[in-house]
Amino acid sequence: MNIKITADSTCDLSPELVHRYGVGIMPLAVILGDKMFRDGVDITPQDIFGYVSANGVLPKSSAPSVEEYAEFFAQQLANCDAVVHYNISSKASSSYENAASAAKDKRFKNKVFVVDSHALSTGQGLLVLKACDLVKEGYSPKDIAEITANLRGKVNTSFVPDALDYLHKGGRCSLASLMGAKVLKLHPMIDMKEGKLYAKKKYMGGLERCLKNYVAELAADYPNYDKTRCFITHSCCEPEVVEKVRVQVKELFHFNEILETVAGCVVTTHCGKNTLGVLFIYD
Repeated sequence: MNIKITADSTCDLSPELVHRYGVGIMPLAVILGDKMFRDGVDITPQDIFGYVSANGVLPKSSAPSVEEYAEFFAQQLANCDAVVHYNISSKASSSYENAASAAKDKRFKNKVFVVDSHALSTGQGLLVLKACDLVKEGYSPKDIAEITANLRGKVNTSFVPDALDYLHKGGRCSLASLMGAKVLKLHPMIDMKEGKLYAKKKYMGGLERCLKNYVAELAADYPNYDKTRCFITHSCCEPEVVEKVRVQVKELFHFNEILETVAGCVVTTHCGKNTLGVLFIYD
């Protein structure tokens, strides 16, 4: 059976990984002023930084419509027998609701399976690649959807932002918290639980010091984990910062593969520049 794994662009998989695993990507829209762009297609994170700097407000993002998902699924099914699609958390976007509605089209009966990842960025991407692994192992599309849905609560989707400006502009951080973080050099660890973002704890000091403590605590908190892969995902951090994190991850964990990706435009809109996370599936 020819099964196609697809996902919203918010999975933040690199073009190389998309090609390697043959993942179909459905772009979300990013709106800058009166212009609409497609995440990962005709807009870059640098465009986001420039827009926010010039205008002082965040871009808006928009989920594909039911009709757009239906067209996307129809296109995918022209070359396969079934589609398993992964959406950004339903708590963050209407993408899942729209995709699930599109999947009910009588043309797609028993052919399109939609999974709410309860995650974003490569937390979502981890489920996508797990699904690709299961395709190779011969699982049915229904089983792939069920197995990965059961893994959602075991995906570490966390990150540490360098600054809280974007979170504040997006209404996820109060002005008092923003000012306090700047004065005290606080960097929160943002985590996802049941599909929602929340501040799990705070680190004090420069970004590199905070990231070092963050990775060390991940290793302590999750001694048992899926060793297949992890992601180091960041929003345009300096290469030397990313490399230091990579070295520490190799020292403290034993992943078969450490993948680096840059956060896409939708995710960047919410977290801002120099945000970094280490994401993986734990037992």
